Amino acid sequence: MTTQQSAENFLAAMGQRDLETIVGLFAQNVDWYIPGDEKLAHWLGKRSDRNGVKDFFSTLWLATEPLSANVEHLFVENDKAVVIGEFSTRMLATGKVVDSMFHIHMTFKDGLIIRYRLLEDSLAVQRALSL
Repeated sequence: MTTQQSAENFLAAMGQRDLETIVGLFAQNVDWYIPGDEKLAHWLGKRSDRNGVKDFFSTLWLATEPLSANVEHLFVENDKAVVIGEFSTRMLATGKVVDSMFHIHMTFKDGLIIRYRLLEDSLAVQRALSL
């Protein structure tokens, strides 16, 4: 499977919130990091394996309600993919909405994600989770 196909499969599974497919697209060991206030947003931070990836999405999806998401660009070069877009989500604990741009940087090996970085407006997430 090409990097392009793997990245497109990831985005399709994300759009369907297909947790098992998403987790299966990651290598057993992964270098994962999403910066932000981990005390307020427990899903943020570092992960190192598929269980961590599954925990991330499970925790995130229990705490948020997706309102919209738009992928504007998918760039692929060799084993790397970059996704650029925007999202809007409601924090269930506060009812506040986060509108943010995002960038996902992924590295693939043998069709599986081995490195994952997500950059979003972490200040907006922090503010939306603050009472």
